[in-house]
Amino acid sequence: MAFETQSQSSSISQINVVPLVDVMLVLLVIFMVTAPILQQGVSVELPQAKAGALSGEEEQLVVTIDKKGVAYLNDNAIPIDQLGPKLEAVIRLKPDKQVFLRADRSVPYGEVVRVMAAVKGAGVQSLGMITELPTEKK
Repeated sequence: MAFETQSQSSSISQINVVPLVDVMLVLLVIFMVTAPILQQGVSVELPQAKAGALSGEEEQLVVTIDKKGVAYLNDNAIPIDQLGPKLEAVIRLKPDKQVFLRADRSVPYGEVVRVMAAVKGAGVQSLGMITELPTEKK
């Protein structure tokens, strides 16, 4: 009888990791499917430039101009005349906040400059331009 008690207690003390692995694999698949969907945002065709990516830990303010000339502030459409006051409110809370500008390559230069002027007029000290790396032709 004492021998049976020892074998039962030793089998109970081991942890079964199979359910944990199953749950982790399901979560991995879910994250792999949803990650590209979360990254999409506003579709623009960025100009190409040979520059490295900037490091950043906090949420960035991104002003986007699509092919039609519509301005977006972090994926929310906004008229250009309201862009300045919105950014002023954000800059008042965090004066050292950086703003990044994404513009479709087909947008006229004058429209990009108009948005840049609105951003600078809001008191933004640091304005970065987002581009994509050129594709290598073989």
